[in-house]
Amino acid sequence: MKISFAVFLVLLLSSLGVGQQQITIFLAGDSTMAAKLPNKRPETGWGEELQNFFDASKVNVENHAQNGRSTRSFIAENRWQAIVDKLRKGDYVFIEFGHNDQKVNTDRYASPVDYRKNLERFVADVLRKEGIPVLLTPVMRRRFDEAGRFYDTHGEYPEAVRGAAAEYKVAIIDMHRKSEVVLKQHGPEDSKKLFLQLKPGENPNYPAGIEDNTHFSPQGARIMAGLAVEGIREQKLGLAKYLKK
Repeated sequence: MKISFAVFLVLLLSSLGVGQQQITIFLAGDSTMAAKLPNKRPETGWGEELQNFFDASKVNVENHAQNGRSTRSFIAENRWQAIVDKLRKGDYVFIEFGHNDQKVNTDRYASPVDYRKNLERFVADVLRKEGIPVLLTPVMRRRFDEAGRFYDTHGEYPEAVRGAAAEYKVAIIDMHRKSEVVLKQHGPEDSKKLFLQLKPGENPNYPAGIEDNTHFSPQGARIMAGLAVEGIREQKLGLAKYLKK
């Protein structure tokens, strides 16, 4: 049977993977995930490190996370709609909020009930565009009591994420529990190196020093991104085949 050159060329390119659409992972979240400006370095969002784990010819990480945002303000500022407008079939959206939703008496506050409703909206919007939503529980803050015992500060919010993922049968990466394990392993003192902790004069961006127990150092961001990658493998997401070995 004869085959035209045009058809032959299409089949050949298809077999070589040429012309295949690059998958985009959109990141929607807060400052723990967001890219940082030069005047904030060495503070690093874990979302900045995620691309390094993937074959860049197959997967592109597009980081829309922003400092200080909650599910409520992310919607109100049309940041969520910007993702939905760009979303294509087969793209992924990683959704991680919670740090700012719990801040009462601010324009960012979303009660645990409203927080879950916002997450459900995110999931529905992504599925409507034939994308793949992935819910992430908020990463832990570094908190140890005087006896050196770790404790959590996120209240009902992580469980709201777990509930939404279970109800809508979508993938979940439990950054909350994973990061708790890491912080406990490092302990009260050694865990400081994972966060933005600087002595006076150590960095020109922070001449007076800083003791930040929420935002990450480059090392901490790499570790947290690694936890997300661990979750990608555990959830058996299609993305896993594009991870670097």
